[in-house]
Amino acid sequence: MRGSCKILVDGRFVSYQRKGAGKDLLLLHGYGSCKESFYFQTEFLSKFFCVTAVDFPCFGCSEGSGEPWAVGDYAAWLKKFIYAAKLNCPRIIAHSFGARVAFKLLCENADIADKLVITGGAGLVKPRSAQYMRRVKAYRRLKKLFPKFAERHFGSEEYKKLSPVMKESYKKIVNEDLSACAAKITNATLLVYGANDTVTPPDEEGATFHSLIAGSRLEIIENGGHFCFSEKPEQFNDIVLKFLTEN
Repeated sequence: MRGSCKILVDGRFVSYQRKGAGKDLLLLHGYGSCKESFYFQTEFLSKFFCVTAVDFPCFGCSEGSGEPWAVGDYAAWLKKFIYAAKLNCPRIIAHSFGARVAFKLLCENADIADKLVITGGAGLVKPRSAQYMRRVKAYRRLKKLFPKFAERHFGSEEYKKLSPVMKESYKKIVNEDLSACAAKITNATLLVYGANDTVTPPDEEGATFHSLIAGSRLEIIENGGHFCFSEKPEQFNDIVLKFLTEN
């Protein structure tokens, strides 16, 4: 085990953990989360791989970007991190937002990584209901007149807790549809979703990405939610290890 590390990427410190030996395995956390969310995977998979779990900029113990990043900015950063951390064609496990970044990176840089595991993968922009569009219009009108009131009364609890810069970043991220990127993925891909995931439902995101990514597999973990990898770690780890080690 090499423990916690820091490295400079584009002049900003990035925090990551590294444990184990062998072929490289990179873990990418979800939005608002951090590298420690993959505790069970780091502990188990480090018996078979050299596992690197990283904090994206603005998350965990990594420095912020100072400006609102879109998915493409995170993908460009991830490419630089892979080289800076001296990862050799790593296998990747990506959760939720991490999947967005992986899709964006690998659709044009397939050879930078090996196999891909997506869990609770996000990246679809679903049709907006009339009620949703009315709420957006009301928010925009109020924001011009009463910006503080608008910020307090509109948006999810997750959104309200973000800094002004991260709110702008969040809007860029969730409003980008990555279907076209997913359709270009040529890496061997395993999709793992929790049956009870209400954030990225398996019959919506899971089924769609499965249809878009040629040769992909879709596994559903019963009684698992959006964080099925930490809710059902033994089942998740067994499925993933089999996929990562087979020819």
